[in-house]
Amino acid sequence: MSTFKRNVCFSCGRPVAPYENAVHFPCPQCGDVEIWRCERCRAMGKTYKCLKCEFEGP
Repeated sequence: MSTFKRNVCFSCGRPVAPYENAVHFPCPQCGDVEIWRCERCRAMGKTYKCLKCEFEGP
């Protein structure tokens, strides 16, 4: 049985759709957490927070 990992926006908390113009990148500070941001939050410049080191970015 395979598992499906759902990617969630770190700014608004909603699931990121596969067709959406979202981005994901390692945390700029610790590099251990992959941060996902949806298209809408990127456009509005909402902040996100790393779950491990609590780094906050635009």
